[in-house]
Amino acid sequence: MLKITLPDGSIREYEGAVTPLQVAQSISDGLARNTISAIVNGKQTEVETTITEDSTVQLLTWNDDMGKKAFWHSSAHLLAQAIMEFYPDAKLTIGPAIANGFYYDVDFGGKPLSENDFEKLEKKILENAKKNSTFNLREVSKADALKEYADNPFKTELIENLPDGEITFVTHDNFTDLCRGGHIPSTGIVKAVKILNAAGAYWRGDEKNPQLTRVYGISFPKQKELTEYLERLEEAKRRDHRKLGKELGIFAFSEKVGQGLPLWLPKGAALRKKLEEFLSKAQKKQGYEFVISPHIGAKELYITSGHWEKYGEDSFQPIKTPNEGEEFLLKPMNCPHHCEIYKAQQWSYKDLPKRYAEFGTVYRYEQSGELHGLTRVRGFTQDDAHLFCTPDQLLQEFEKVIDLVLYVFGSLGFADFTAQISLRDPENREKYIGSDENWEKAENAIVTAAKAKGLKTVTEYGEAAFYGPKLDFMVKDALGRSWQLGTIQVDYNLPERFDLWYNGNDNEKHRPVMIHRAPFGSMERFIAILIENTAGDFPLWLSPEQFTILPISEKYADYAKKVSESLEIHDICGLIDDRNEKTGKKIRDAELKKLPFMLIVGENEENNGTVSVRRRGEGDLGEMTIDAFITYFKEQAKPAFELGSN
Repeated sequence: MLKITLPDGSIREYEGAVTPLQVAQSISDGLARNTISAIVNGKQTEVETTITEDSTVQLLTWNDDMGKKAFWHSSAHLLAQAIMEFYPDAKLTIGPAIANGFYYDVDFGGKPLSENDFEKLEKKILENAKKNSTFNLREVSKADALKEYADNPFKTELIENLPDGEITFVTHDNFTDLCRGGHIPSTGIVKAVKILNAAGAYWRGDEKNPQLTRVYGISFPKQKELTEYLERLEEAKRRDHRKLGKELGIFAFSEKVGQGLPLWLPKGAALRKKLEEFLSKAQKKQGYEFVISPHIGAKELYITSGHWEKYGEDSFQPIKTPNEGEEFLLKPMNCPHHCEIYKAQQWSYKDLPKRYAEFGTVYRYEQSGELHGLTRVRGFTQDDAHLFCTPDQLLQEFEKVIDLVLYVFGSLGFADFTAQISLRDPENREKYIGSDENWEKAENAIVTAAKAKGLKTVTEYGEAAFYGPKLDFMVKDALGRSWQLGTIQVDYNLPERFDLWYNGNDNEKHRPVMIHRAPFGSMERFIAILIENTAGDFPLWLSPEQFTILPISEKYADYAKKVSESLEIHDICGLIDDRNEKTGKKIRDAELKKLPFMLIVGENEENNGTVSVRRRGEGDLGEMTIDAFITYFKEQAKPAFELGSN
């Protein structure tokens, strides 16, 4: 009997060979109708793939992320088919599924693809989809594959790097493509499609290679779902941090300064400072000590840490000095510096844990095509900290860091998140440093701590850092998009590489365990996502400008200044709008700038020592004394969450 193990641990037995679709049919007709892909022994495959040995099987529907991946990957083939029908001289390269939809990189031979071409591609895709053609995967020899793509240098390069016996083509309708597999049963499932945009992309992401056209699209099994997605997309454009960041005066970029190097404008600097003060206060409460490290380090530092070996070729190149052979690097990570800070003194087990925190700016050379506003930059500041503790302290310290991350998320309105346990790739251990024993201890600590805190978790293999496993916090924003923000990592390896130690209670030397953590992740990405999640309506305590005072004429400018000074004494920050404009226009402008409070002052207010208060989104709140407004403001600005002490 052939045994099939399902995700819930149940086992089903079959007389002989079976397909995932037959497994689904044996469970229910409804499941069989909705199953569009499967994962067999960890590999995604088609529902008609024959299973001849005992296996683990996960059946996938459109509601599963991997089901969507198969759906969108198959749709990429439909896009490629449509492109070749309209542009027979085009050369196809690759067409993967992505987080939302799919793309296909194409060499159009210098012929531009414009938005005017999108509609005809969409119509052709749906026309071909209606044929309800099945996706048929077949193995081909390397020689035959090279012969098939003799006039396509991109496919030829891919085939030459594949071993003979592992090359497959997929065919649907009259179209064939080089592909590893993982498709939906037939094209008829695709009922709605939209070409989203076309952009330049270098072959294999290398600027030295030819530039291609990347055609992005998305598809759905129902037209209603496409309509809803496009509505969310429009809302995302409205919330785009690049647009709002410019409108609100948060940040800017300059070609003369350099790509991917953001300039923080006064409001942005104020926002960052408030976030730093917020986290610094919480960290101080948990016993962190603050350190500062330089923006560069000797190359030898990063050779010791392993960062040069792993990232050196893709980073900013070494800075040479007048001294022959002396080289420095722009700091790609803060952790090597913090290891040396720990090493600057001798420690006893009684001194641990040591918790070093720094808002440290680091530099990584991202490809220009990958840069995107504040979410992907070349210079960014991490809310970094490194904890050095005894093995016995590890779980308690890890759980306390989880508490800190939850406090940050709760205070800033990120309620929908999943904790991703990021482990080593079991099939490729060469990417990582350190012993199997240390990796197993680190991975077990993360799993145990996450369980103890009752976190909703998923496990992803191959997503660990090269020196240790991670707990990554994947946050969903107001539009349902998932972002990786906070991260916590356990590291037994860097303490060995830097020869870190402490005196134990046995008077012998012992290695500390190192925890890397950054609740924000980076200030840049966090602020970008915060802008989009709030649409620029920041929590009151965080708003860089919390009020504007609107004198109804220049006669009340002195009183407006007096009110402003009274508020600033209580760390309530804002501005005075003394333009020669009507009060109604000033109110409208303040609303557009998303200022929380508008304080209107005139003769009555000056005589009574009051302000007329208007709150954005609520309207008039009436007249208040300055002291009454300060009390009201402080009550409204209180954080919703509290953090436990050390």
